[in-house]
Amino acid sequence: MMKKKSVTNKTFLLTAVIGSLLLVAMVTANSIWASKQTLSAADQAVSAVSSFYLETMADRRARMVTNQIDNSFDQMEKALVYIKEEGIESQEELRHTLGKLKALLSLNGLALVDEDNIVYTQYTTYTGGSRHSFLSEGKLEERTISTVSLYGSSKQLCLAVPTPGLMIMGKPFKACFVQIDMKDIVDLLALDDQGGTYFAVYSKKGGNLSGTELGPTVSTRNILEATKELVPEEVWKKNVDNFSDEARGEMSFSYDGVRETLSYVPIQGTGWELAVLIHESVILDQIRGISEKNLAVSRNQIAFTLFAVVLLCFVLLQQLRALTRGELEAQKEVSRAFLNIATTDSLTGVRNKYAYTEHEAAIDEKIRSKDIQKLAVAVCDINGLKEVNDTRGHAAGDKLIKDACALICEYFSHGAVFRIGGDEFAVIIQGEHCDTLDEVIRALNRKVESNIKEKDVVVSVGCSMLQPDDRCLHDVSHRADQLMYKRKKELKDMGANSR
Repeated sequence: MMKKKSVTNKTFLLTAVIGSLLLVAMVTANSIWASKQTLSAADQAVSAVSSFYLETMADRRARMVTNQIDNSFDQMEKALVYIKEEGIESQEELRHTLGKLKALLSLNGLALVDEDNIVYTQYTTYTGGSRHSFLSEGKLEERTISTVSLYGSSKQLCLAVPTPGLMIMGKPFKACFVQIDMKDIVDLLALDDQGGTYFAVYSKKGGNLSGTELGPTVSTRNILEATKELVPEEVWKKNVDNFSDEARGEMSFSYDGVRETLSYVPIQGTGWELAVLIHESVILDQIRGISEKNLAVSRNQIAFTLFAVVLLCFVLLQQLRALTRGELEAQKEVSRAFLNIATTDSLTGVRNKYAYTEHEAAIDEKIRSKDIQKLAVAVCDINGLKEVNDTRGHAAGDKLIKDACALICEYFSHGAVFRIGGDEFAVIIQGEHCDTLDEVIRALNRKVESNIKEKDVVVSVGCSMLQPDDRCLHDVSHRADQLMYKRKKELKDMGANSR
């Protein structure tokens, strides 16, 4: 019996030792195999990750340009409303008005065209039939977007709208246009720059319009000529057709041992293609870095498994989870801080025009999908800001803006307030708060009318609700904007300063 017990103890001990060694061997082999599989999978995932990343970047930047174009068209409509009400009788008055609107609405190159194709700008007049394609094509029926070449290689976008019924100095005027310089577009896109990526804007024939480098391989050259020898002929022909047809696409190629991937998307209405490029090695290095980190952790696990496999694995797992959670929280905090800076107006502390554009895009999606029922937009404009700036200085003007913002926030406490211009705010109200909006507007108007007598802050407000046939937030804000101008005229008649 004693011998049998001794044998049983030896067997148990031997089994424990052999089992531990086998467990260590299995953990070691599995760790090495898993690490190799991870590195192999990383190589296979790079192309897919690159395409998704670049397509997202290209779409985002193309939308930024499209939003700037839409905003410029909206500002032109506001300028035309103002011009029609001014009763301009001389070229000097017209030039002064154009200069004032250009500064207030940030409309570079604002100009009007009469029925004889004479172009009137802030500084001069000239014959525009041969210079602007939209004039040489006959009667302007709707909004148009064209590309203008200046001084050889310099490019501008020309945005034009018809002006039926516009009479100035006793003459009918047929069009209004602005020109957006390519440098302004490049600066806008650069705000969304990401480390390791490159972007450039191209014409239908592949010419570089932005002057920015699309990586060291393409650089600033014609993108179609630069990639002709780098990709298969059928891929290259497909890219040529995509550029000509204003379609999206992508291509990958290797140059001097470096793998590069680019994606391009059309900028709607411009005839341009926006391309974004990234070295696949950037993504590959990041993925491999994660894989190598996992391999190092596995090796540590193997060493400590010799002493306490189960306990050590548990400790390492807990530590790894804690570390990952801390890094994610830190990254989220940094992202939130940067996002807050980018979307906050530094003078008033409310959200800015960039935040409004992002908010507008999200609401437009809900409107199209019928996911939103109650929504209203209030457009607010400060009366007398220009006179305060001119007579008392910009410090007083800044105080007026902050006081006006405080007044708007006080009455629209349940709405999202945005400063979308120098003297203009927009408020978006949703849900049940729309039910009491009429009371809020009346209370605010009473306060404003009282402030006229007390020489205090005066704000013109126009508000409109979402209608069943509205297709986007702009439809609502446009009506609100018109009502705001009507209210501005009413306040002017009550004695408020409109400048």
